[in-house]
Amino acid sequence: MLITITLEPEADSPIDATALSHLLRKHPGRLQTFELPVGSAHVFYPEYSPQRTTAALLLEVDAIGLVRNKRFRGDNGVLDYYINDRPYTASSLLSVAMGRVLRNAMTPTSEAHPELADTPLPLQLSVPVISTRGRDGNDLAERLFSPVGWTVEQQPIALDPDYPLWEDSRYSSLALTGTVPLHLALRQLYVLLPVLDDSKHYWVSDDEAEKLVRQGEGWLPGHPERGLISRRYLAHQQDLVAVADALIAEEGTTPVESTTALPPSPSASAGASSQPLRVQRAEAVMAALKDCGARQVVDVGAGSGALLRRMQKDGFFTRILGTDVSARSLEQAARIMKVDELADTDKARITLLHSSVLYRDERLEGFDAAVLMEVIEHLEPGRLTALEDSIFAGAAPPTVIVTTPNSECNHLYPALAHGGMRNDDHRFEWTRAEFAHWAQALAERHGYGVEYRPVGETSAGAGSPTQMAIFRKAAA
Repeated sequence: MLITITLEPEADSPIDATALSHLLRKHPGRLQTFELPVGSAHVFYPEYSPQRTTAALLLEVDAIGLVRNKRFRGDNGVLDYYINDRPYTASSLLSVAMGRVLRNAMTPTSEAHPELADTPLPLQLSVPVISTRGRDGNDLAERLFSPVGWTVEQQPIALDPDYPLWEDSRYSSLALTGTVPLHLALRQLYVLLPVLDDSKHYWVSDDEAEKLVRQGEGWLPGHPERGLISRRYLAHQQDLVAVADALIAEEGTTPVESTTALPPSPSASAGASSQPLRVQRAEAVMAALKDCGARQVVDVGAGSGALLRRMQKDGFFTRILGTDVSARSLEQAARIMKVDELADTDKARITLLHSSVLYRDERLEGFDAAVLMEVIEHLEPGRLTALEDSIFAGAAPPTVIVTTPNSECNHLYPALAHGGMRNDDHRFEWTRAEFAHWAQALAERHGYGVEYRPVGETSAGAGSPTQMAIFRKAAA
């Protein structure tokens, strides 16, 4: 697989195109070869002049070694076979080669040309073969590269030029033209090539979210397709997507709604939809906790800590416990919250515990409130009785707050298939009537009153996208 990078300044520009070799830190006078776990990478210059300079990165993939090597995750139907498209289709293999061979060029520094290191340059990038997989593949290259300043030319590749009736393959050539700093262009390719391919040849581990945020600095936070980019780059692992969102938010960047976000309601007040639903949901829970006077709170099914981080920063909450069945999610929450760096008094205020919502746990007792934010829909309906016993009969806090999607709003999500759910891991999504029926019966069995609050913009006839129930213990 191949990628070429061309610098061609305007005729009256003072820029010398040969500066490209200095910015890439690769000598133009010789072929340079780098041995990688997936094969061999070669850097060379097909053309080199002050008017126009082109650098090429050619990756020779060892397809047989890749299949046999247990270090790599593989992809059912692709790397499990010895004959596949991995040797010539741009993918995460090429991104890894870029990260290894052009690592220094992906930073805004240069000893030889510091004035050009962070300067927008007239660049042309060419990738002979890309594959845009999945239901998002249609016009995906345009949607990914145009918002960050590139003119996109994508040409489909015929299955066989001698048989036009066979039509085009799912492969295309990609040419990008734009005036972009070189380090930014390389980091965009590094992220977006595996997004186009929607596959990675290695296990996507916890540090991938941090890598995405690092390589996306300066262009990803405001990208209109950020949700799609995060999902595909992080192999559709929702917990890692949540970590990436949290890291971007912590850096002070307003998160952008994903492509499946609810459209603004015409009747909504000005600014009502300025925040993503996930932010509105967490803020609504925070407000409900304060309304109930709950200073000691257990967040059940805390995940990577979307609610925990907010309580951590708010001195109103004096004792915070986060639990989750996923140890990895708790590790991510601890890292994002920087628990190891907290002062002793703050460490005593916050605790993270590995625990299941389906079993009674004495460590959850004695709190003012328990929160189950977007938790119940991840359980099989038949297991809700175990949750009821664990939280309402076992821990039995004075207040329990539950949020869950309102399925009546699902038709407002343009990218959601008819009858589909908002998350592949959801086991059910209730209407408002179904949620109220469950909540009312549960409250009566355990001596609670229940109040319902909408979360998010309300749509006529459908209600709000998230529904909240606040359970309060009836006075003795």
